Amino acid sequence: MPDQGTPGIPSTPSFESFHPVTGPWSLATSRRFWEGFAPSELAPQGEANQIAATFLSDTDWHRVEATIGQVAGGVSVSVRGDGDLESATRQVLRFMSLDIDGSGWPAVGQRDPIIGELQRDLPGFRPCGFSSPYEAAAWSVLSQRVPMRQAATLSKRLTEQHGDRGAFPAPAVLRSLDLDLPGRKAEYLRAVATAALDGVLEGRRLRSLDAGEALRQVREILGIGPFAAELIVIRGANFPDVLPRNEHRLDAEIAEQYGADRPIEEITQHWRPFRAWAGVHLRASRENRTHEIARGRGPSRH
Repeated sequence: MPDQGTPGIPSTPSFESFHPVTGPWSLATSRRFWEGFAPSELAPQGEANQIAATFLSDTDWHRVEATIGQVAGGVSVSVRGDGDLESATRQVLRFMSLDIDGSGWPAVGQRDPIIGELQRDLPGFRPCGFSSPYEAAAWSVLSQRVPMRQAATLSKRLTEQHGDRGAFPAPAVLRSLDLDLPGRKAEYLRAVATAALDGVLEGRRLRSLDAGEALRQVREILGIGPFAAELIVIRGANFPDVLPRNEHRLDAEIAEQYGADRPIEEITQHWRPFRAWAGVHLRASRENRTHEIARGRGPSRH
């Protein structure tokens, strides 16, 4: 329901809506994960039963404030901003993985006891974090060959100095900046910004493509290699059934949990059509156990 404010008093437009969620989902579990998500961790939160997020709409690049709440049967979404708020609402559902029918997800845990245990450890968890493929692409550039902690500092500095009140800099702003960054990061960020302005990184469009085609298209952006392309497609556009093949921490966790001699295709066939969700669960479990990302151990791969 749109709200234009009190007549005669300027206000920021808002839009509230309810959406049914099919399959398991827990806002509390998702919030705990997102609060520790180094690339784009949540700002300090207020209400315990809500998630508040600030992001850029990837259709018109306006700043959006969103409040997400779990209610009986689904999710309530309230968005506020000057752009297309219905598109912003769809973006919220996409980056929270709530636009996906998750009714078949428990069956993955029944077929694979290791995933089943992770489902019990992270009840109702759905992958979340990056608000758009654009922000995932920018992060992939900032984190190339530097420790995670340093990349997070660079991202925070960009947001504070050139963003809009907590939102990452819009592509037009990012492309115009003369940044002093290590290596070719500034050049690659301009390429990411250009791709975003050209519509290549619009989340709804990417999700409409076959996963292989989406990966191919983002690989055409200067500075985006195989690892970064998977990050953009899996964590930026939130494809549910793409298996990362260039994520060394996930490879290490699969080898540890299932044995190094088992073919990965044999293991992951039981995860369909939620291979990305299973991979994120394994990565989240590894981080809870090792804290390797929180400690900033080692550079991020590209």
